[in-house]
Amino acid sequence: MKSIDQALLKGKKVLVRVDYNVPQNENLEVTNRTRIERTVPTIKKITEDGGIAILMSHLGRPKGEVKDSMSLRHIIYAVSEVLGKEVHFLGDACDVDIAEKVAKLKPGDVAMLENLRFHKEEEKGDENFAQTLAQLGDIYVNDAFGTAHREHASTATIVKFFPDNAYAGYLLFQEVQSLKTVFGAGHPPFTAIIGGSKISTKIKILNNLLDKVDNLIIGGGMAYTFLAAMGVTVGSSPYEEEMIPVAREVIRQAHRKGIDLYLPIDNICGDSFSNDANTMVTQHNNIPDGWEGLDIGPRTIKKFTRIINASRTILWNGPVGVFEFDNFGKGTQALAISVASATLSGAYSLVGGGDTISAIGKYGFSPFISYISTGGGAMLEYLEGTELPGIKALEEN
Repeated sequence: MKSIDQALLKGKKVLVRVDYNVPQNENLEVTNRTRIERTVPTIKKITEDGGIAILMSHLGRPKGEVKDSMSLRHIIYAVSEVLGKEVHFLGDACDVDIAEKVAKLKPGDVAMLENLRFHKEEEKGDENFAQTLAQLGDIYVNDAFGTAHREHASTATIVKFFPDNAYAGYLLFQEVQSLKTVFGAGHPPFTAIIGGSKISTKIKILNNLLDKVDNLIIGGGMAYTFLAAMGVTVGSSPYEEEMIPVAREVIRQAHRKGIDLYLPIDNICGDSFSNDANTMVTQHNNIPDGWEGLDIGPRTIKKFTRIINASRTILWNGPVGVFEFDNFGKGTQALAISVASATLSGAYSLVGGGDTISAIGKYGFSPFISYISTGGGAMLEYLEGTELPGIKALEEN
C-alpha cells in the first residue's frame, strides 16, 4: 500500500475519499469536528504540493435517496473553518455540468462533491458509478479508514480505475500501521483489554486475539457472562445466558494456548442503574440478588494495573465499568492511568471504540496514548481478523 508521500501531486486533480459522517444537531450544525480535523494533513499535503483536492464522502443513511438534511452543503462551513480556507461545493458527481465545474478549479483549491450515498450504486459497489467518480480526478487517495470495511464504489471499486495512481492518505495509513504494529511488530508481553456490554458483539475479536496476545483482560458487562460461566453468582448484573457455553470455550482455549485470561475478582455493585445508587463491594465476586456489577473493585484494579504496567504492547477496546456515572468510573480511570503510564515507559498502546475514546478523553489521557483509532466498525472488523475491502484494493493496486 502506497502512501500519499509517494504521489506526484503538482497540477493534479486528486479525488480524496474522506469520512465526514459527522454528528449534527437539530440545526444541522456539526457538533464534533474530529473526523474533519484528522484529514487536514492529507488535504494540506495535496494543496501545498500544488494539487487540487476534490473531497467525497457520505453523511447519514439516505439509502439512495436525495435528502436535504443529509446534504454535505450543510457541513461545508465546518470543513472550511477547520482548513482555514474556502471549500467549493461542486454538487452531485452525476450532474451534467460537473466536469465544467471541476475544470474551473485551480491548484491549491479544495472542493467537495455531494453525498455519495444519494446514489444507491455507491453502497452496491457499482462499477459504472465508480467510473463516473474516477473521471473527475487524476489521482485517488483514500483517507477514510472508518469506511474501509465497506466494499463501496468510492472505497474499493474505484481503485481499479487508477492503476498505480491510488494511495493511502495519512490518516488511513497511520490507522493501518498502528494495527500492524500491535498485531505484527509489537513487543511482548502483549495485553488486550476488552470491555463492553455483550460477549456476542466481541466473540470474533476474542477468538482472533487468542492467537496473538499474552494476556487477555475482560471487563465491562460482558465479564458477568464469563463469571456466570465459572459458576459465580452475578445477581442482577446483565449477562447473556445463551452465551455461557461460548464463554466457557474461550476460557478453555485460552488455557490450552497458554494465554493468561483475567476476569474481575471483586466488583463495585449498585442496587440500581444510577450514579446515585447505593453501593457495595463484593469481596469474593458473588453478587447478591437485587444488586448489579457496575465497575471493577479495588482488588481487581490492583491486579489489572499490575499486568498493564508490565506490558510492552497494549490494545484497549471497551471500558470496564459504567464510566458515564462518576461513582462507577474508578476502574476505567485507573486503567486509563495505567495504560498512559505504561506508554510513557516505552509500551505501544492502541485505543479504539467510541466509549473507550470518550473515557480516555474524559480523564485527560488522550495525549499519552500511542495511537487512538477513530475507525469504529473498520477497526472492529480488523480486530476480528476480517479482510477490509478498502485496504485490500489499495494493497493490490
